[in-house]
Amino acid sequence: MDNRLEKIFQPFFTTKPTGSGTGLGLSLSYDIVKAHGGELTLVSTFKEGLPGGGSTEPGKEFKISLPI
Repeated sequence: MDNRLEKIFQPFFTTKPTGSGTGLGLSLSYDIVKAHGGELTLVSTFKEGLPGGGSTEPGKEFKISLPI
């Protein structure tokens, strides 16, 4: 498993160069979704577009599930 996948929702983790991001966005989103009884998951893989991966397409796909 890619080491970045294990850390993706941890505070201050970022794939951006130093000084180009805080690494708080996904962590805060994850905490908010969890607080409402939901689930936030990564749908696409790192090799599809993160820096160091094999694609030039930016962005990732996440799934948010909330109870109704």
